Amino acid sequence: LAAEMDGTVKIAKMNIDENPTTPTKYGVRGIPTLMLFKNGEVASMKVGALPKGKIKDWIEGEI
Repeated sequence: LAAEMDGTVKIAKMNIDENPTTPTKYGVRGIPTLMLFKNGEVASMKVGALPKGKIKDWIEGEI
């Protein structure tokens, strides 16, 4: 998905075991949690595993 949307969005992942304060900062309550940021702020969040197509639709609907 990152390759398909290259230039449109940046996609990253984080290991919460290595970054234990980040989930608390953003109110993460489940894993996986997908977060969409706009201008440095959380614009939208999804919790739980989603198929690639659903993730792409979600991102495209938010940008």
